[in-house]
Amino acid sequence: MTTVRSLLFVVWLYLSMAVFAIGLSPTLLLPYRVAMTVIRFWARFVLFGLRWIAGVKVEFRGLEHRPTGAALMAGKHQSMLDVIAPFAILPDNCFIMKKELMPLPFFGWFAWKTRMIAVDRSAHAKALKDMVKQARARHAEGRQILIFPEGTRAEIGAAPDYKPGIAALYRDLDVPCTPIATNSGAHWPAHGFRRHQGTVVYEFLPVVPAGLKRAEFMAQLEERLEEASKALLN
Repeated sequence: MTTVRSLLFVVWLYLSMAVFAIGLSPTLLLPYRVAMTVIRFWARFVLFGLRWIAGVKVEFRGLEHRPTGAALMAGKHQSMLDVIAPFAILPDNCFIMKKELMPLPFFGWFAWKTRMIAVDRSAHAKALKDMVKQARARHAEGRQILIFPEGTRAEIGAAPDYKPGIAALYRDLDVPCTPIATNSGAHWPAHGFRRHQGTVVYEFLPVVPAGLKRAEFMAQLEERLEEASKALLN
């Protein structure tokens, strides 16, 4: 039954992307906030299907720590769902994403229109400078910037590997950082199509204050994210 429900949800997911891409692409000609509304509606549409087809509910906790204005956030990344769910709960979310995703139909089109921060990771130092420059502009617009410090989806139980990008943003923007823990990989694994029934939790944690030294900031962020994400698996 899990396999059948998972396959039906995958069809739902990709069919919804096609329908939204074709049916709502004219909104790309309108102001970016209209495109953000489309993404937000699509994200909620996906979460609806995830619950009623695959039996996976998504719950948001720690909403008292959820930023609503300009902010820097760092999320644990275990699943493709981590890229979708935040749009359902944040007012003006802005992702740090791989530049090679930009040409993709629907996802890339709307990412371009809504000014997501696209980074060419092969450019190394230049990519880091470009990311910081874009983040500075998005922060000035009052947006909630979300980066996955590990850079890619990690299997549950894998050793954490936090990259320097989050430290560069934290230093340059000189703002607190809101960690977001999750157990998403337990129900929507990093690889494969099977979705496992249960509750995915996204938990907004208290901020790591601004102004810490790099080593202290990275240590605090990793400790909070890893411990809170592990706790959600129990």
